[in-house]
Amino acid sequence: ILRSGGDSGVNLASFSSHHVFSGTPSIGLLFCFAAFIGFEATTIYGEEAKNPQRTIPIATYCSVLLIGGFYALSVWSMVVGVGADKIVPLLQSLQDPTTFIYGMSDHFVGPHLTQVIRVLFMVSIYAGLLAFHNAAARYFYAIGRDGLLHSLLGTTHRVHQSPHMGSALQSLIAAVVVLIFAAMDADPILQLFAWLSNLATLCVILLMALTSVAVCVYFQRHPELNVGLWRGRILPVFSSLALVSVLVLAVVHFDVLTGASKLLSYGLCAIIPVALIIGVYLAARLRKLSPQRFHALGSHKL
Repeated sequence: ILRSGGDSGVNLASFSSHHVFSGTPSIGLLFCFAAFIGFEATTIYGEEAKNPQRTIPIATYCSVLLIGGFYALSVWSMVVGVGADKIVPLLQSLQDPTTFIYGMSDHFVGPHLTQVIRVLFMVSIYAGLLAFHNAAARYFYAIGRDGLLHSLLGTTHRVHQSPHMGSALQSLIAAVVVLIFAAMDADPILQLFAWLSNLATLCVILLMALTSVAVCVYFQRHPELNVGLWRGRILPVFSSLALVSVLVLAVVHFDVLTGASKLLSYGLCAIIPVALIIGVYLAARLRKLSPQRFHALGSHKL
């Protein structure tokens, strides 16, 4: 696209304030958060890394920079290809917006590349699902090890040392969800993927906001750590406020993100407080049955 000059030459029109703040910029911000889901997954592999204190931060920063750079260049190129003033009407005219990239490929390169892109799209979906599966398996393992769920989830395979029981539970949950959507004859991309991936976005934003608040509280309780005003106070407070603001915007405009009705969209959002209530109940039960294990929650060190 950049070599051919696109629709009206290579330019930076898409970065002008007119285009950046036109329409509903909050939706673009929310979609941006959705695109970055998974960068925090580096931390869950900390116990499997040789030197997690060094390699995990490096991997996290590199993933953010690579993802951000790749998406920025790709999206800018596509806007140049169609034209900053034409891309929104074009996307609105498509019944399935995911076919946009195929049309661009046909126009600028040819059908042979389009077929390659279709295959890569399928492979990338599988790779993403596999990454989420591994993350869920390790979360189940950590929760089982802490005693919030059955202790069997907190065990590893005797040969491979993998969280195999967490993997089995995640496989069962995924199979049930897919079968339900298949029985409803729902679209796998526009409904199953769009609804649940955006719900996951809300969850990740909430977790990041809670983590930022926890950082503020932790350093306030431990002034002897002397981490400095910026790291211990200003930046955590700023991130907390920013993430809560984004979370509120995401909930208010969740129907736009999912493409579903408001009733269904808010029904999906209601799953999150239900999950929070269940989590509080499990923690309260553990505190009652085993106060020592409750106070040891999250104390495993890398």
